[in-house]
Amino acid sequence: MKPKLSNRIFQWGLVLAFGLAVTVTVSSFFPGPGAKVQTALGDEPAAGESLSMEIPRESDSEPALSNRLVEYHMAVSLSPDEKLLQGAQTVTWKNPGSQPVSQLYLHLYPNAFASKKTTFMQESGGRLRGDKQQEDGFGQMRLDSLATEEGTNLMDRISFVQPDDGNKHDQSLMKIELPTPVQPGGKITLTMDFRVKLPQVFARMGYSGNFVMAGQWFPKLAKYEPAGTRGRTQEGWNLHQYHGNSEFYADFGIYNVKIKVPANYTVAATGFPTKPAAVENGIKVYRFYADDVHDFAWAASPDFIYVEEPFSAPNVPGVKIKLYLDPAHEHLKSRYLAAAKKSLARYSEWFGPYPYSTLSVVVPPAGGNGAGGMEYPTLVTAWGAEDSSPGLELERVVVHEIGHQFFYGMVASNEFEEAWLDEGFTSYAEDKVMEKEYGVRSNLPVEASYITAPESLTRNAWDYGSHDEYAENVYTRAKLALFAIEKEIGSDQMAKVMKAYFQRWKFKHPATADFQTVLEEKTGRSWKEFFDQFIYAGGMADFEVAGIKVEKAPEGGYNSQVLIRKNGANVSPVPIRFRFTDGTVTEKSWDAQGSEIVYTLHHSAPLEWAFIDPGHSLVLENKHMNNFMKHKVDNTTSIRLNVGLTRVMELLFGWLAW
Repeated sequence: MKPKLSNRIFQWGLVLAFGLAVTVTVSSFFPGPGAKVQTALGDEPAAGESLSMEIPRESDSEPALSNRLVEYHMAVSLSPDEKLLQGAQTVTWKNPGSQPVSQLYLHLYPNAFASKKTTFMQESGGRLRGDKQQEDGFGQMRLDSLATEEGTNLMDRISFVQPDDGNKHDQSLMKIELPTPVQPGGKITLTMDFRVKLPQVFARMGYSGNFVMAGQWFPKLAKYEPAGTRGRTQEGWNLHQYHGNSEFYADFGIYNVKIKVPANYTVAATGFPTKPAAVENGIKVYRFYADDVHDFAWAASPDFIYVEEPFSAPNVPGVKIKLYLDPAHEHLKSRYLAAAKKSLARYSEWFGPYPYSTLSVVVPPAGGNGAGGMEYPTLVTAWGAEDSSPGLELERVVVHEIGHQFFYGMVASNEFEEAWLDEGFTSYAEDKVMEKEYGVRSNLPVEASYITAPESLTRNAWDYGSHDEYAENVYTRAKLALFAIEKEIGSDQMAKVMKAYFQRWKFKHPATADFQTVLEEKTGRSWKEFFDQFIYAGGMADFEVAGIKVEKAPEGGYNSQVLIRKNGANVSPVPIRFRFTDGTVTEKSWDAQGSEIVYTLHHSAPLEWAFIDPGHSLVLENKHMNNFMKHKVDNTTSIRLNVGLTRVMELLFGWLAW
């Protein structure tokens, strides 16, 4: 997901109370139990007919890239007027562990939008990246039936659980008590019918006018982790609710999906179409298939302008790039396509081949910007079409989201618990593409100055104090940590590290320690101190020119003393430049051992100034204003001026942060 820059002054000025709580009941969204559901698209999907879809032969011709622990067969109908999805699915799960499993868990992500009392709404305040929920924009998911393949009814065996906060108003995670445990290596198949009242989109999924973004729209199995996965010592479910900051985590598998929409709608989706879309009685039916993916998303609109271009490059043997444009951005289609091609080519060159046959880019309408800047397997969304003449932010968002096809899509880290492994890595790779293809180099010292609340990069996503704090850590500080490693080992060696990490962990689920292992193997040294300070803790460097004293020397010339102080985490070497009034420049390097050092410099002319890290090589330093001091007034005044300016600038950077 791509964050948006926000102005904290504006945010503080517009903080409003929610007012009276709104209680939203199921009956306000759905008909009562036993009611016959009739829509513009006809009756509910019939499970026996709708889900009898064959696996495409294209899949059989290639070896599996992942362990394919889940298999979904789904049919869904969109009723635009009611903003309603009606679905049926059969899902098969294989137990990857060594112990019998007696419960299954389903994520019902749409329930995050059911009321103001859900965990997502409580934590987010009904806002995400500047987009705000409308008062009447709630949504919800309801299961109408749930059974085993053999026909055992499971509806009386379900309950909602809240492992993270105990919030009984949150129904985003469902527990199912199974009648018979699933043995190690065994499988279970469930059938279910469900309905989703779409929320008005402000956070990834929902509708805006006739536009629909169906992300996390179906009952989705949680992730079961065998011992050894991400350092886990005992196997078990990885269970979390839907939080204001968190994204997702799931098993790889197969998705076979039938989508029914009105005849005038166009659908973009994960995977590839198995048959041409067909229209009958005013209903258009799409069929899509995807394997070796861990999610399935789709978007629909009667207004999409569809553009398709084939693309191939080294490590990209042949991909159909599909662009679904809002009409307001029709004149920008060449920019979207170019950004997709350039990023796909570079990522495949740097990390490894893109193995899928399609890549879809969806451009939401202006009112649907809450759906924009988001990644799904083989499908990404750009920002909403608000600006008719956007700057390079258009390209940057496309480049970022396509980067997620590699870090999230294939290297499938746990976005609940270690979001930096996809957002930080993608932000780092995004900067590389933007510099290589568009000549835009990020100003890392300025970006480091945005970091006003550094925290551990391995925190649970919802444990950060705010969305700003979450973004500045898992996006910006995480990216800076990778650039700091690159500064230390060189860009060529870093490229080898990144490629080795991707190749080892594609179609798997790594943890932070797994990246550290690859880094240490490729560099032949320990990175424990670095990770302890900057990854597992919220360290930032802070080196200060604390004082300058200049005196005439008895033997002639001047003795200049400079106090350099370490106020933050330990990095070295620390370059320091000294300039004298006659123009002479002296360079020193401090190993940063100890908390401070005093340099005594004898020269024919007095010292004019001292400057720590003039080349900005200390990527993880976020307080730059105290790096410089000029000796032209008395020492006390000089220090006070420097500290005062530092605080003013840091406050300004804080206001301009995420």
